Amino acid sequence: MSSSILELVDVVKDYEVNSVVTRAVDHVSLAIEPGEFTVVAGPSGCGKTTLLNLLGTLDAPTEGRALVEGEDTGQLSEARRSQLRLQKIGFIFQAYNLIPVLTATENVEFVLLLQGLPAAERREQARAMLSELGLADLLDKRPPQMSGGQQQRVAVARAIASRPRIVLADEPTANLDSHTAESLLDLMASMNEERSVTFLFSTHDEKVIRRARRVVRLSDGRVDEDETRVP
Repeated sequence: MSSSILELVDVVKDYEVNSVVTRAVDHVSLAIEPGEFTVVAGPSGCGKTTLLNLLGTLDAPTEGRALVEGEDTGQLSEARRSQLRLQKIGFIFQAYNLIPVLTATENVEFVLLLQGLPAAERREQARAMLSELGLADLLDKRPPQMSGGQQQRVAVARAIASRPRIVLADEPTANLDSHTAESLLDLMASMNEERSVTFLFSTHDEKVIRRARRVVRLSDGRVDEDETRVP
């Protein structure tokens, strides 16, 4: 059995709009192993977000195979794919995607609720994670009462509170100023090193690319370069 958490095997992704077919991902094979801190880099429109969506089973390949811990998701029902996402994959989005009417604690609890954790346990776990990320004073604040950097930290807490096998982060620094972005990257790097959380980013932000230990560069939906850096 493969040791990879996520894997694409000769994957193609086409989109059709008004009878015009656009190829967003063009015969890509890629495997992400436990403990990686990896970036998929490239200019806007090169296929980064599509690639992350395919890896995270938010989208299905037109051709090829997408696997989660060796399980071919193309052979699964949508219900089973949803279950895999819930159990194994955390997501951090450029737009935060927090629920505005819920507090920071309730936003983090939401995934734990879907996983079926008892109320007291998920409340304790959510508050502990937020406190660990320096957000103890925001436990009962709602997203409109937070800065962009604070919202993104809550999003990180939500992504990792359920202890996923991997966290996929799509342009996580895009809406943050330089200082806040560096602070967020420090946080995620420490979680990778100290808690062995596996991270895969899509970005064109050089600050993120510099931090990565592996950089996969895309151009026109193809892998141009796959570089592993020596620590």
